Amino acid sequence: MYLIEWGFWQMATESETARKAYEAEMTPAEKRTRNDFHEADLDEEIHFHCVSESPLVRGPVYAFNETFMDMRCGGSEEKRGLITLVTLGGVLPGIAFGTIISGGSIWLDFTQPESSSFLTVILAIALALASGSAMYFYSKYGIKLSRLEMLTSRHLLIRFNRKTQQVHLHRPSYCGGIVTFPWKTTGSTAINPEDDSLSLGMRLGLVWHPSRTGLPHMEMALLGKQGQGGSELRDEWEFIRRYMEEGPHAVPRPRLSTQLPSPVQAFSAQFEGLGRFFRKSSWLFKVVLLMVWPAFVIVGTGHWLSLLLCWRPRWPKVIREAGMPGKPVPPVTTLSDYPPAVQERLLANADRWQLKTGKRPTNKTRKRSVPQ
Repeated sequence: MYLIEWGFWQMATESETARKAYEAEMTPAEKRTRNDFHEADLDEEIHFHCVSESPLVRGPVYAFNETFMDMRCGGSEEKRGLITLVTLGGVLPGIAFGTIISGGSIWLDFTQPESSSFLTVILAIALALASGSAMYFYSKYGIKLSRLEMLTSRHLLIRFNRKTQQVHLHRPSYCGGIVTFPWKTTGSTAINPEDDSLSLGMRLGLVWHPSRTGLPHMEMALLGKQGQGGSELRDEWEFIRRYMEEGPHAVPRPRLSTQLPSPVQAFSAQFEGLGRFFRKSSWLFKVVLLMVWPAFVIVGTGHWLSLLLCWRPRWPKVIREAGMPGKPVPPVTTLSDYPPAVQERLLANADRWQLKTGKRPTNKTRKRSVPQ
C-alpha cells in the first residue's frame, strides 16, 4: 500500500484551498513544531560518519553487486491487502451485480412489456441509477485508492548506485514518479543514538531536503521492514553508508529476495516489527493472537492478491545502464522534469520546507519525529 507516499506527494502538490483548510485545523503547537527547523539542524542530521559497529540490512534486498543495490520501499507494506479485499470482495461485485440486474430488468421491460408494471419499471430505473452512480463515483474517486495497491508497480524501489554515487527512487507518477538524487544529499532518520527508542514499529527513513537538491519540495523514502527497537535502524543505515562509501566488501552479503508475488512475503509482512515484542509479551497476549489468526489469514490473502494484480517495476534504460563502462550518468532530477501544472503546485508549497537561518538557541531543544 502506497498511502503514505501518495499522501506526502498530495501535500507537496496541494492546492491553495486545501492547504488553507489543513492549516486552519492545526494547533499553535503543531505550527511551531513544523516551522522549528534551523540550517544548523540539517547540517547535523546529514552526515556520513560511522553510526554503528554492526552494519546489517534487514531487507528485502532485490539486487546486490559491485555497481548497485536495490531495496524495497513503502511506508505501510504490512497493511497492504485491505483495499484489495474491499475492492474485489465488495465494491466491484456490488457494481457488477447491480448493473446486470438493472440491465436485465430494463431489457425485459422493453422485450416483454405485457409482463411489466409501473412498479417494476420504477425499480429498474432506480437500480440503474444506483449502479450508474456507484460506477461513476468509483471511477472518479475510488479507483485512485485501489491503484495504491492494485494494477500498479508491485513494489516501490530504491537503488543505490555506488559507481555514479546516486540514489534512485522508483514510484508511480501519483506518488512522485522516478527521481534521481546525488548520494551526498541523502539524510537519514537513524543518525542519533537517542532516537533508538523511537525505532519500534518504524522504518528507516531517508530524506532529501530542498536546500540540498535544489527542488522546491522535500522527498522521502521509507525503507525495508519495521524496526523492533534498539539500534536496528542505525545498523541498516550504516550498512547502506558503508556500501556506498567503501563498497560491497565492507558489509556482510545480504540474502536476496524475489520480486515475484510470493505468498511468504504476503503473510510475513503482517508480523514485521513484532518479533521482539511477541517474545517479551505475556502468555495471555499470545493466546489472543492465536484466537484471531483467521484475520491474519484473510489480510494475508488480500496482500497476496494485491501482489498478483501488480507488475514488476522496471527501471528506465539510463538507470539500468548507469555505472557501466561508456554509459552516461543519469541526470539529477530538477523542477523542469515535472509537468508545468505540477511545477506550479510545487512552487506554491515551497515555503513548507524553508529553514530558519543560523543555529538553534542553546537553551532550546528540537522535538524529533520519525516517519513510519
